[in-house]
Amino acid sequence: MEEQLKRTCLHACHLALGAKMSPFAGYDMPIQYSSIVQEHESVRHQVGVFDVSHMGEIFVSGKDAERFVNHIFTNDIRPMVPGQILYGMLLYPNGGTVDDLLVYKEFAPDSYLLVVNAANIDKDHAWILSQMEGFDVVVENASEAWGQIAVQGPEAEKAVVEVLGLGEAAALTFYTFRDFQVDGARVIVSRTGYTGEDGFEIYATPAQTVKYWEALLAAGVAPCGLGCRDTLRFEAGLPLYGDELSAEISPVEAGLGMFCKLDKDEFIGKDALVAQKAEGAPRKLVGLELEDKAVPRAGYPVELEDGTQVGVVTTGYHSISLDKSIAFALVDRACGALGSKLMVRIRKKVFPCTVVKKRFYQTNYKK
Repeated sequence: MEEQLKRTCLHACHLALGAKMSPFAGYDMPIQYSSIVQEHESVRHQVGVFDVSHMGEIFVSGKDAERFVNHIFTNDIRPMVPGQILYGMLLYPNGGTVDDLLVYKEFAPDSYLLVVNAANIDKDHAWILSQMEGFDVVVENASEAWGQIAVQGPEAEKAVVEVLGLGEAAALTFYTFRDFQVDGARVIVSRTGYTGEDGFEIYATPAQTVKYWEALLAAGVAPCGLGCRDTLRFEAGLPLYGDELSAEISPVEAGLGMFCKLDKDEFIGKDALVAQKAEGAPRKLVGLELEDKAVPRAGYPVELEDGTQVGVVTTGYHSISLDKSIAFALVDRACGALGSKLMVRIRKKVFPCTVVKKRFYQTNYKK
């Protein structure tokens, strides 16, 4: 099976560092280098760098590009200006989620970059192609041509400017990007990330990505694996496709309705979301805080005091930053009000918990 796994352009770097490797989204990826706790703390208090070259880059261009992307995407791209980024979803007609993604409005006219989740690249590409009828657009899956790193933490700007020499990146605000030319090739730098901290995501050729990685590590930036990427995004209240969003979980159920612009004339899945808003979605994604240090894991039942199951944990950890046992859970709507008292079943025992806001940690983005 290992031979069938894809490898990012930084794979040899991970092996040289002795990273703990594991299959993820069809790739052989680093889970940790030192420890998840140490890497998590590096991002919260200093700076860390992640290999995210497994993410997908799909370009949409042509005279109908704006109309087409707005048709398949839940957010409204019409007011976007070049250099701006929006978060949103691709939906099935029934409101289920194909994927959540970022849309970049390019500086070239009639051109957009869609950054999609690694596990969904082929599915997303096929879905987008299947919706093209009646639109004059060109869709290119360029995922193999790009490497990507995420530099995250309070000292991220200093690292990007001083170590990588990308000085103009300092002027970027949250969810904006700019282009650079480095050694004759395009580099895209965006002020985005998946940790709750200030940071940048840098898209470059595979060879340039390796150079940036090596320069950051030589300057003392901590290499970080997918283990702490998950603990960081979870504390910041950010969803993971497959856990908090899926073909069976709509953005309304996941509490992400603000990224679905129902005042647009149309987009795929709009009618289903309008109905869910009007009737009330049957389920709701909530935050849970346990009264005990027991750790809730994905798939554990959420119950009422009488043992009636009313939901399931989608992600759970003992929070590194907060020293609390917390979880996301998809529960019956009637049980999802803030302050509601529920129970999480962990093997043969049940543990009391309270419904709280999903953003457990105070994020530190540069607005």
